[in-house]
Amino acid sequence: MALYIYETIPKNPKQKPRRFEVQQSMKDAALTKDPETGLPVRRVITGGSGSIFRGLSILSMNRPKRK
Repeated sequence: MALYIYETIPKNPKQKPRRFEVQQSMKDAALTKDPETGLPVRRVITGGSGSIFRGLSILSMNRPKRK
């Protein structure tokens, strides 16, 4: 199951959109309305949880050492 972030599309431009998370299968259709308010929603695309590695990389280990 994937965790998706949705954002409401407010009717009034001065109103702040509400963000919420929904756990859904990748096969499920995207939501079109907020389950709490009934406002239309759009799925928010985020950067993901990418991994950050620290220390030596495999490529740097294969380089000859400088003298």
